[in-house]
Formats: sequence, C-alpha cells, structure tokens
Amino acid sequence: MAEDLNTAQTPMRPDWWPVDRLILGYLAVASLLLGAYFPGVPGAGWLLGAHAAGAALIVLAVRARPHPGTTGYKLQTIFRHWYPLPYVASCYKVVALLIPPIRGVQYDAEMARLDLTLWGANPTVWLERLYAPWFTELLQIAYSLFVPAVLMVAVVLWWKHRREAFRYYAFLIALGFLASYVGYVLVPVRGPRFLLAGLQHTELRGLWLFPWLQQTLDHLESAHFDCFPSGHTELTLLAWWSSRQISTNLFWGFSVYSVSILFATVYLRYHYTVDVFAGAALAAVLLVVAPHVYRLKRLSVG
Repeated sequence: MAEDLNTAQTPMRPDWWPVDRLILGYLAVASLLLGAYFPGVPGAGWLLGAHAAGAALIVLAVRARPHPGTTGYKLQTIFRHWYPLPYVASCYKVVALLIPPIRGVQYDAEMARLDLTLWGANPTVWLERLYAPWFTELLQIAYSLFVPAVLMVAVVLWWKHRREAFRYYAFLIALGFLASYVGYVLVPVRGPRFLLAGLQHTELRGLWLFPWLQQTLDHLESAHFDCFPSGHTELTLLAWWSSRQISTNLFWGFSVYSVSILFATVYLRYHYTVDVFAGAALAAVLLVVAPHVYRLKRLSVG
C-alpha cells in the first residue's frame, strides 16, 4: 500500500480531509437520487432533510476553530475522526430504500447460474456435507463480528495516537463501504438463502447464539439487495491488509479470521461465490487506487 500506515502523527488541521469530500460527494449524489425518485422512496422528505443536516454538520466541524485543549476542540477532534462510521451505516439503510424504485429487478438467478457453471453444483447445497451445529455456531459468530473486526484496526490506531494513519484508514473503509453500495444498486442480489431455499436439504442450526445472531442480522439488514459485491469480503480484506502495519501478530490473527469469514459467507448461505470473488476483486482494486486518490485529495485541499 502506497500510503504507509506508519506515517508519523500530524496534528489535526481545520481543513478539508479526503474523507470529508468523499462523504459529502456521496450525500450530494444520494440527495439527487432521493429527489429524482421521491414518490417511490418511503420517507424521502425526511431523508433529504437528514442528508442536508449531515452535510451541514460536517461543514461546521471543518470550519470550527476551537482553542486547542478546550472541550470544544476535543469534541471536534473526536467527531472529525469518527463520524464516517455512523454516516456510512446510515447510507446503508438509505441504499436499501433506493434500490427498489431505481432498479426494480434482481439478479439472483444469474448469480446462481454462474456459480453452478463454475462449480458444477450449487455451493451452498454442496456444503451441507460439512454441516455440524458447532461449526455453524462458530462461523455465525465470525460473520457477526464483521463490523467489530473492521473497527478494531481503527481503535488500535486511535489508541496508539497515530492520527494520520487513522485518517487514511477511515478514508479507505468509508470508500470501501460506499463502493459496495454502488455495486448493490448496479447488481441487486438478495442471496442464495432466499433463491435456493427449496434446494437445501438441511436447515442450518447452531448451539446457543446462532438463532439470536441470525435474527439480529436479519433485522439490521432487512430484505436488502446487499450481496454483490460481498461487503463482508471486501471490508474484511481491507482491514486485514491494513492490520499488517500495526503488528505481525495482529496480521496473522486477522488472517485466520479473514479465511473463516470468507468461508462463512457461503456456508451460511448469505452469498454466492461470485459475490465473494467480486468483493475480493474490489478490495484489491481499492488497495491499489485508494492511496493515490487520498494523496491527490489531500494535496488539493492545501
């Protein structure tokens, strides 16, 4: 990665950061889409207001000039570094509302056909031969820890006071999330657990936490067309690659986790393997492109 996460800490400057411009750009595009498809989006008026308020809050945080050491300065520092997390999470829910009126189609049959052509079988059905409740439980836990795992890298960077490294990582992760949302709009896919449910011979069961974790994810994600590309794959790989510059032990531990979550996406019937390949390819592209985009945007703001 061209942008080394070992970059020395630099003080927070009251200017536009790359992540600010990235998220403001997304909010502008999303607002245009909400306006264009206003009648078909539930709560479109409220969402437009929320987008405007969110953008205004970023602008205010950038232009605020509190004195260093004051409570206001500390709050500004925390907000400017951490706000991308709740923002991209909110974007996820908005995309779920925009896809039906914008697209009105889904491509599950095409994804399943590609998987069948590639493997000669439906992977989620074939993997039933590996089914075991304890194994299902472990993989569901790994899959459900996706967001905490991605956040862990940010937390470690923050704890080590590596602010410039943190800012780059926040930009990379925000870019990864937003890029996956674009994929959801272009190729709406719900996943094999819906399309191929009639072909499965065994219902997935865990031990203790499995049903609660699955129901919680279903509640958070609802019936979103969020499979292509696999965001779990893409963001996990971005965090995994970034972790190598924190410590070797963290990198190898993250390697084990990454393998388990990539396998879990298909075993748990959330994704087609085509989704996983697309997520991995997108992560590779971003790891190459993001450092250059970040550097250009940072230089352009002066």
